[in-house]
Amino acid sequence: MGLFEKLTANAKAKRQRIVLPEGTEPRTLTAADRIIADGIADIILIGDPAEIMTMAKDLNLENIGKATIVNPADETVIDKYAPIYFELRKKKGISMEEARMTSANPLYLGCLMVKAGDADGQVAGALNTTGNVLRAAFQVIKTMPGIDVVSGAFVMVLPEGSPYGTNGLLIFADCAVVPEPDAAQLAQIAVSAGKTARDIAGIEPRVAILSFSTKGSAKSERVDKVIEATKIAHEMEPSLVLDGELQADAALVPGVANSKAPNSPLSGRANVLVFPSLEVGNIAYKLVQRLGGVQAVGPVLQGLAAPVNDLSRGCYPEDIYKTIIITCNQAIGLKGNN
Repeated sequence: MGLFEKLTANAKAKRQRIVLPEGTEPRTLTAADRIIADGIADIILIGDPAEIMTMAKDLNLENIGKATIVNPADETVIDKYAPIYFELRKKKGISMEEARMTSANPLYLGCLMVKAGDADGQVAGALNTTGNVLRAAFQVIKTMPGIDVVSGAFVMVLPEGSPYGTNGLLIFADCAVVPEPDAAQLAQIAVSAGKTARDIAGIEPRVAILSFSTKGSAKSERVDKVIEATKIAHEMEPSLVLDGELQADAALVPGVANSKAPNSPLSGRANVLVFPSLEVGNIAYKLVQRLGGVQAVGPVLQGLAAPVNDLSRGCYPEDIYKTIIITCNQAIGLKGNN
């Protein structure tokens, strides 16, 4: 059974409520219709109900009527959620009127539904920028305890028979969000990536924080950052199997690890690779994807107290469908740890 078959089965068995704030966007509606038809999640659409149903009819979608539709122009809806936003942001000096206006924004309304326990996760970005999607999530849902940085991971599905990773899977992070993490942020990214390995890939994490140095083979402030990040990550989660600083071959190849890092707990069998900067991570995942024939699933946003995932504005309905499935599994994983 492949990765998405496993994720789909888990989502079906433990149905979650996923809110889609871009409820009048055709690709989003098409994906939502398929999710409902396949019995994967309970869908909440934000948008004008008449417009949503007209569009569903035009697209020949037969299941949208089974979704919960929330109208952001409905005053009773704003009456319910605006006070929540006001309490979250009143120290910033906002008024109740400003809270009501912001709560009518579908991105914020969806996050407020998650915050209130009326939804389990949100997927957006087919129409909105990553910055707007993340801003709403930061302000409303916030980050997990002990984490103050949100990062992006990719699940790399390797070709059959690959000797790397676990069950043909590797996690790459951060490849999407934080340009130049400091040591503390890098440690948090490592811990969050370990959780992504469990919740999305279904593998027990073995985390390598990468560098151009292995155990002191080079001297640099950049190497010092990775060493410090490794120390902080161990303090954050002592039970996590993690090591750094390691070059990529020392992280992935047992023979090289035996030579370069003989005392590493990873023994050259890392399945989570944490990159020292976004520049390195983004280049690495795209090179591996294109040159190695590897499927890159993501980015999966990690570190939030409840799952919110961002889409590319050039996405296809299939991308949205798969992102909803990933979001369901993140929500299931978070509940399992509470």
